Amino acid sequence: MGTNVLSLCLVSGSTIAFGTYNTASQVDQAGAITVICTFGTSYNVGLDAGSGAGATTAVRKMTGLNGDTLNYALYRNSARSTLWGSSIGTDTLASTATGLIQTHTVYGRIPAGQAPRADLYSDTVTITLTY
Repeated sequence: MGTNVLSLCLVSGSTIAFGTYNTASQVDQAGAITVICTFGTSYNVGLDAGSGAGATTAVRKMTGLNGDTLNYALYRNSARSTLWGSSIGTDTLASTATGLIQTHTVYGRIPAGQAPRADLYSDTVTITLTY
């Protein structure tokens, strides 16, 4: 007798609520990506540039209701020095599954010095889990 155990993974992400932006100071907030995979499965978590026109993984863009944009970035570390992108082996997060829920923090920053119009700004970033 024998059996085959397949690798299977599920992923979900939370919203990063930056709150109110004041042009004089940066705004730092965090969110989470939750992953659960079959024990021992190696995986990579990538984040695309988002839906803002002209956005890159280095400079993402939230778009206001009036069409203006507000730049921000997403990072893999709390020092906000390691960008989170979508190129495996370069700027994604690599991990090995424990068989239990694993939570990975996404660190966001809106840099100071921007001068957006008053508006409600948002973006949608797609998570890609490769295993």
